[in-house]
Amino acid sequence: MSEPTVLHVGGASPYDVVIGHDLIDRLPGLIGEGVERVALLFPGELGELAEPVLRALVEEYDVLALGLPDGENAKTASVANDCWEALGERGFTRSDVVVTVGGGATTDLGGFVAASWLRGVKVVHVPTTLLGMVDAAVGGKTGINTGAGKNLVGAFHEPAGVLCDLSLLATLPAQELRAGLGEVIKCGFIADPEILRLVEDDPAAAQDPASPVLRELITRAIQVKIDVVVADLKETGGVEGHPGREALNYGHTMAHAIERATDYEIRHGEAVAIGCVYVAELARRAGVLADDLADRHAATFGLVGLPTSWSGAGFDELHDAMKVDKKSRGSQLRFVVLDELATPRVLAGPSEADLRAAYDVMTGGAQ
Repeated sequence: MSEPTVLHVGGASPYDVVIGHDLIDRLPGLIGEGVERVALLFPGELGELAEPVLRALVEEYDVLALGLPDGENAKTASVANDCWEALGERGFTRSDVVVTVGGGATTDLGGFVAASWLRGVKVVHVPTTLLGMVDAAVGGKTGINTGAGKNLVGAFHEPAGVLCDLSLLATLPAQELRAGLGEVIKCGFIADPEILRLVEDDPAAAQDPASPVLRELITRAIQVKIDVVVADLKETGGVEGHPGREALNYGHTMAHAIERATDYEIRHGEAVAIGCVYVAELARRAGVLADDLADRHAATFGLVGLPTSWSGAGFDELHDAMKVDKKSRGSQLRFVVLDELATPRVLAGPSEADLRAAYDVMTGGAQ
């Protein structure tokens, strides 16, 4: 295999994202010196996958292994509290480290536990899914869900390092890998059109865990996130009309509403694909996005088998869910839209007529 790619994340708390194959031996280097205890957080269903990481850690550290519920079921205050209690019983101090092994939900929960324990201890992420690699593990957003919505409780807490071992992707079911491409393709629309070209030229290679095409897509998507996050870590806004970190939420206002409506049974990347198609139609209706670029959304997501329409909930239910989106201000809905390819901006207060018209298009082709 080729040498690992190392992407550096600058800013107040710099760290490295290491991308390559068979990288577990690099984990202690990311953890750093002076660490006695490591809490290893992983979904219970991934016990076998976490075993090599556990073996690598027990050689050097006092390891507390904490199995978590699977998927979004891990992202609750109750699970976080169980983790805090376990850290307290083992005597974890500020010089100790949390390591997560799993997908985006594990990363979100583990990052929040690390952010909140003693007001912040180091965390290193070993994402095992494509979604985790390109989205949750990088950028320092952590969080848990509430009955009101997704990720409404959380903190900004940047990791000490991220280890993207592409060998782990070979264990993913094809549908999980495909879902992760929802976030990758999103990055192509908001910042790096080369991502779209790579997917459109060879959609099969984009879904092959061993292909150099997928490795380049992952590297490019992570670089997009790094560039945005370094410029606007805490989502305070970009410059010259750019929405800053909010741009990464392209398609997410509707996506989160769909996830809530399905009780998170739909995969996040699938919801993002549908949400991007929705917001492209909304931007077209608002007169800010050309027809060919609006149409390209459904075409590109569809090439890799991602859903581009959905009719599982009524407009009023989804509209109410979107009102508690983190981008909302008061009663005003705000959406990240595109003026042109790789030129995002915020559309504030779109008309209900446009919102409903985009909903009708989103549901019209659903199977």
